[in-house]
Amino acid sequence: MKWLHEFREFAIKGNVIDLAVGVVIGTAFNKIVTSLVNDIIMPPLAVIMGKVNFADFYANLSGGEYETLKAAKEAGAVTLNYGNFFNIIIEFLLVALAVFLLVKQINFLRRMAERDKKAAEPTTKDCPFCLSKIPLRATRCAHCTSELKPA
Repeated sequence: MKWLHEFREFAIKGNVIDLAVGVVIGTAFNKIVTSLVNDIIMPPLAVIMGKVNFADFYANLSGGEYETLKAAKEAGAVTLNYGNFFNIIIEFLLVALAVFLLVKQINFLRRMAERDKKAAEPTTKDCPFCLSKIPLRATRCAHCTSELKPA
């Protein structure tokens, strides 16, 4: 039962839990992006292009004539659904853009935190003899002229 113990250690590690949270949030994010593409972006694009529904673009490989993709599928025709592929490409580009903007914002916040950390680092120290403030790299106190150990 050593493998069971090893599996439990693996499963409760932070990386596995982080991955699980990422998958759940990614699934929810996918629904948002799908709705954005299908409900917000594609309808105005269809109006601009003459009230065309991209999801209905298909090529019939069976040889018959059908009014819509739905009718072709109901008849069992073999179809090449390039309109749906177009929708999925737009969805992918939006997800990629959203991830890019998220990573860019996280990097910006990380740089700000590093800058704040750097600014918080002390630049002076107290002279051990006269307790005056002196630069960190000073080897002699400007106030009492005592020799100091180099930083």
